[in-house]
Amino acid sequence: MAGSDEKIGGEDKHHKVAAEVAPFDLNDFTVIKEGEAEILMHVKNQVFYNKAQVNNRDMSIAVLRTFISKRKQEHEAMLSKKIKKSWSKATLEPTVETETEADSVMSDEKSNGEGETSQETPQDKPVSIVGDNGANIEGKGHRELKPPRVLEALSASGLRALRYAREIDGIGQVVALDNDKASVESCRRNIKFNGSVACSKVESNLVDARVYMLTHPKEFDVVDLDPYGSPSVFLDSAVQSVADGGILMCTATDMAVLCGGNGEVCYSKYGSYPLKGKYCHEMALRILLACIESHANRYKRYIVPVLSVNMDFYVRVFVRVYTSASAMKNTPLKLSYVYQCIGCDSFHLQPVGRTATKNTSVRCLPGFGPVVTQDCSGCGKKYNMGGPIWSAPIHDQEWVTSILSDVKSMKNRYPAFDRISAVLTTISEELPDVPLFLSLHNLCSTLKCTSPSAVIFRSAVINAGYRISGSHVCPLGLKTDAPMDVIWDIMRCWVKNHPVKPQPLDQPGAIILAKEPDLQANFARAVASLSKAQVKKVARFLPNPERHWGPKVKAGRTITSKHVSLLGAEAVNGIINNRDEVEEPPSKRKKTEEEEREESTPNV
Repeated sequence: MAGSDEKIGGEDKHHKVAAEVAPFDLNDFTVIKEGEAEILMHVKNQVFYNKAQVNNRDMSIAVLRTFISKRKQEHEAMLSKKIKKSWSKATLEPTVETETEADSVMSDEKSNGEGETSQETPQDKPVSIVGDNGANIEGKGHRELKPPRVLEALSASGLRALRYAREIDGIGQVVALDNDKASVESCRRNIKFNGSVACSKVESNLVDARVYMLTHPKEFDVVDLDPYGSPSVFLDSAVQSVADGGILMCTATDMAVLCGGNGEVCYSKYGSYPLKGKYCHEMALRILLACIESHANRYKRYIVPVLSVNMDFYVRVFVRVYTSASAMKNTPLKLSYVYQCIGCDSFHLQPVGRTATKNTSVRCLPGFGPVVTQDCSGCGKKYNMGGPIWSAPIHDQEWVTSILSDVKSMKNRYPAFDRISAVLTTISEELPDVPLFLSLHNLCSTLKCTSPSAVIFRSAVINAGYRISGSHVCPLGLKTDAPMDVIWDIMRCWVKNHPVKPQPLDQPGAIILAKEPDLQANFARAVASLSKAQVKKVARFLPNPERHWGPKVKAGRTITSKHVSLLGAEAVNGIINNRDEVEEPPSKRKKTEEEEREESTPNV
């Protein structure tokens, strides 16, 4: 896979892969089938492949199918708007000639004998209105919508590119890039192995992805980034390579960095400081979105997220990229800093910017602050500050509904149908305008009390006049627009009915419970306390299909016994045994070297 530390550029790397593929023995490879594509994987760990990424690829295919449909609808709407505008413009232009000119024309026609017969245009024949410039209005500005071009910046074995080409109707050219020679050879081999459709649509280039994207600005309707680790080094060139209205699909697997394990590293890569909260995985999504927006703004562009998911061991976002210097100015309104209490884990958002309206003009100004006092109003402890993060919606609910319906209609074409449909179902029920979420167990841990059921807690929030939903990130996560004061009042009322043991007075839980609630919670079961999926008993959080379902060893590294935790003992032993069978015995290899040395030594 393309690495960020290797030398950029170079004429020897920047060339299109030839159509010819070096001969190979099928006995040295294992055939892996996913969807409609098949790839050949060598016994050695030369090219990266992870079975767990089938969820990632299936979700990407589902989004691309919806993107092609939406793109076609938008193009037709644009043409219809242009035609209507041209018609209205044509009707306003003067088309009646003066009477003298008309009389002279009629007299000329009669003198030539042509005015006696009149020709009427048949009603069933289409009529085209021609303006002063002689241009046909219906054809004015008409551009045929070409199939979308796809760029897979880090292709490895080429499985993703092959699935795009073979499974998505209406897809155009798919360009697969990698700066690792073994990966490109594997991709070429797999393209040929998948037949004529793959050969006609997929091409593989040996080149650094960053250089290629920089030298092909706004040429691709779809850019897919799925690196091994952080995508930060590819984002600047990726946002330039996407065409206006195109879609950028980006994966980040460095979750330890994004979730607060190495805050300083996250700040250096993404320009945002993470916090260690129960919502850290959603915060990782929002940090990645804020980073992409920051890179796009440098080129007068901005993003519109359509889907953002946390699955397995990574986060993946799908954003559309547009160019507009005026719309770009609204970016501070979409970003916020996060204040998190170190005692009770309460959090508050501080918007980076705000708008002020004067007469008809709207100005962007710095946000008012701070939104919190120096000490937490609940427990009296200090705050940690993180961010900035993307605080605007991370999903487009219309897109999510369309994607989910398309997935259900083509159930048999998705190997990971159960998993992606479960994730999409949960996302479709999320509150779109509520950043981050609460953990009910975390609240109870602070107060040292027994936990109410999710239904009871949700009912109390709904009865208090607020909204609440689940989160696709965490089964125990609850997204709500209720302020933290209301949340703690509900918990105080719960503890009154379910007393706790005395705590030290300096503990956050004791300080919170020492205050009387301003709100008397109503725990009567509300109608909307269960989501539609819960009522229908639709599975939303599925277990992993097999053990060791997670990240795998990076390509090129020799698999040894220390990788048991990643791959499992059985898989590691099988790989080691196969390697021993393929490799020659050391004694034989040594003898061959000695023979070569003797042959190369001249006789004296």
